[in-house]
Amino acid sequence: MIQGLVASVMWALVASLLILRRGRADRSITYAAVAIALAMTLNVDPVYLAIDPAVGGTNLVTLAGDGLLMIGLFFLGRGVMKAGEYRPRLVMIAVSLPALLVALACVTTMFFLVDRSDTATTTTFMSDLGGQLSAGLYSITVFSYCGIVVTAMLVLATRQFTLADGVLRVPAALLMGGSSCAIALCVVVLVMDVAHVSGALGVWHAVEPAYGPLMIATFLCLCAGFIAQPAMRPLRQRLRAVRTDALVAQLEPVWREATRLRPGLSESKATAGIFEEPEAVLHRKVVEIRDALIDPRVTFTIAAADHALLVQAERHLLGVKAPNTKSNKTGADDRETGRS
Repeated sequence: MIQGLVASVMWALVASLLILRRGRADRSITYAAVAIALAMTLNVDPVYLAIDPAVGGTNLVTLAGDGLLMIGLFFLGRGVMKAGEYRPRLVMIAVSLPALLVALACVTTMFFLVDRSDTATTTTFMSDLGGQLSAGLYSITVFSYCGIVVTAMLVLATRQFTLADGVLRVPAALLMGGSSCAIALCVVVLVMDVAHVSGALGVWHAVEPAYGPLMIATFLCLCAGFIAQPAMRPLRQRLRAVRTDALVAQLEPVWREATRLRPGLSESKATAGIFEEPEAVLHRKVVEIRDALIDPRVTFTIAAADHALLVQAERHLLGVKAPNTKSNKTGADDRETGRS
């Protein structure tokens, strides 16, 4: 029941991403959604019971599903990392290809060390065989890797949340919630694995009820977050356009005074501003104000409030959120401020 619901949600995400993210150069999120959707589909009981006997009836589909889940999370982590400039070294290591290949090799090795001779196709693989040390290590490796990747995603999503404003924080907040639930889910599975191997079945039964709700919460939040990201793009563009228009209007008096003392491009081209994009107009006005400020042939000064507005316009054009925002773009912004 839970696996079927999660699989349905994931295929809905795949369909949404194919529509909302068409034309995007990077398809990591789409690849991730397809891989995880396939993994969840293989874990749906009727599908599992139909496929596994066809490949030998030794629960190889369990390995295939877990491998696809790990591959999907790898692409998911890569997609989140590529969405921003913030890429800590530990995060890059966690979502690197070597880390995935090592994890897959360990998982495959542990799987084939499990004694499956007395167990035919079963939809309760870990319940039936989880008491074996090799089976426990198999599951621990799978969910340790998953936990590391979603922790990296949480770090990246938290960074995206701090750099956004207002409603634009919604996708990052959803990803943070989904990543947090995924971490909790991995912890629950690891506790269950250790309890099963050690024979502490009371502990296993105590934490097992949390598995289903956490899995549903994880995939609902992550799917909603990844759908919200491209859906927010038109809103982000609209808010930027509104901000651009406001800055153009606010700089108008200062710009008029600057071009009165030192005529610039606007004076040389009578049609300047008529056919220009709003951001081009704002850029031209910033440049002409800066030119008037640094030209020794004219005496032009502006009030502190107007200078602050000019800096805001420059930062807006550079895509920097605020003067006190510490991001990888800040240094570039500091170098650009005042250049014209």
